[in-house]
Amino acid sequence: MIRYRAFRLFPLAAAVLLAGLAACQPVAFANEVTRLPAPSVDAAASATHNEVAVLAGGCFWGIEAVFEHVKGVRRVTAGYSGGAANTATYDDVGNGDTGHAESVKVEYDPTQVSYGKLLQVFFSVALNPTELNRQGPDSGTQYRSVVFYGNAEQKKIADDYIAQLTAAKAFNAPIVTQVLPLKAFYPAEAYHQNYYDLHPNNPYIVFNDAPKVAHLQKLFPEIYQAPQHLVQVQLH
Repeated sequence: MIRYRAFRLFPLAAAVLLAGLAACQPVAFANEVTRLPAPSVDAAASATHNEVAVLAGGCFWGIEAVFEHVKGVRRVTAGYSGGAANTATYDDVGNGDTGHAESVKVEYDPTQVSYGKLLQVFFSVALNPTELNRQGPDSGTQYRSVVFYGNAEQKKIADDYIAQLTAAKAFNAPIVTQVLPLKAFYPAEAYHQNYYDLHPNNPYIVFNDAPKVAHLQKLFPEIYQAPQHLVQVQLH
């Protein structure tokens, strides 16, 4: 397991490393990002209250940033899913053996954006679903990609969409994103919330996460919104 966590939190120490990585292949990566087809199976927009989607795909900073810029999203919280409450801390999860994945809880208005649309964005710009137990420079089971479903409808939409993308050969390798029941979501520490907006010049953010938001704006202009006026997460 490769651990880049120190580099993520201390940008000056990471500047030389990430500058070298950026010189290697950012253009090739950008060219591979395309808008995937919308799910053929989706939820009806009949709810009168906010719904919740919990997704994991690498460092939660970037996933949070993407969904904070989606119209209809009301709040995004960085956190942990897949493990026990007493191991839901950044240091514990960083060991890669707690069962947790860095995740985000997306609270959204289903009359403005559907669950299927969120999955379309997720698979199109937020991650590479063919990478097993890693995303970009981050490696370990805590960086695996997971759709944590909250009910049978979400499970069906996620399963059917992955099958749809597989049949369409949308990627050059098999999709390894898991579809698992959501047992619990534990918010991450306060300093991880809204990290993209608070630390835009962090080299990790500049190289790994800013392109995701740019891809969202380019590929999904009809749902891109900046700045978002979200309910802020208050943690201590």
